[in-house]
Amino acid sequence: MLFRSLKQVGDYTRDAVGAANALAQGLGVTFDHLRRRPITVQYPYEKLIPSERYRGRIHYEFDKCIACEVCVRVCPINLPVVDWVMNKATKKKELRNYSIDFGVCIFCGNYVEYCPTNCLSMTEEYELAAFDRHSLNFDNIALGRLPTSVTSDPAVLPLRELAYLPKGSIEPHGVPDTAPRAGQLPEQVLVTLPKATPPAAETPAQSAPAAEEPTP
Repeated sequence: MLFRSLKQVGDYTRDAVGAANALAQGLGVTFDHLRRRPITVQYPYEKLIPSERYRGRIHYEFDKCIACEVCVRVCPINLPVVDWVMNKATKKKELRNYSIDFGVCIFCGNYVEYCPTNCLSMTEEYELAAFDRHSLNFDNIALGRLPTSVTSDPAVLPLRELAYLPKGSIEPHGVPDTAPRAGQLPEQVLVTLPKATPPAAETPAQSAPAAEEPTP
C-alpha cells in the first residue's frame, strides 16, 4: 500500500514538472515575440509586391486577336467566349466580342502560353472580389484595361515578399529598395554555369571507312 502511494506521488510530480516545463517554453516564445514588431501587412494601405511570373488577371489586346480560338481549345474548361463572324468578301474572321469569366477561371495561363499573336498576357492584379459574381465576367473592353502596379501607386506602400527580402531579414518594413534579395537571380545562375563545349568535328580520314584489301 505504501509503495503504491509513493508511486502515485512520483508520477504526479513527474507530470507536474513536465507541464511546468512546457508552460515555461510556451511563455518564453510569447515573451520573445512581444519584443518584435508586427509583420502583418496593413492592407489596403500596404500591399505585397507580386512575385515574378505572377498569374493574375488576364490582359487582352483586341487589335492583335485573329479569332483563331486556340485559347478555347487549350483552356481546361473552355472558358473564353469568342464571338466572330465570317466576312465573305475578305474570307476572314471578324471578331465582335471576347469575354472571360474570372469567377470560374483557375488562372492556369495555358491560353497565354499558346496564343499565336501574344494578345493575352498575365498581369499582377489580384483584387477581383465582388458582391455579384456576374460582374466578374469581363468583356474585351474590361480585359483591355491595364491594372495599376503596386510599385507605381502613390497611395500604397509596396512591401517585398519573404522570398525577396535580404538575407537574414524576415520583416519587410524598413527594407530599402536597393537592398539585394537573398540568393541569385536566374540570369546570375546561368552566368556561373560552365559553358558546354561543342563536340569536335570528325576529320575525313576518321569518318571515311577503311578500304578493303583485295583478296589474292
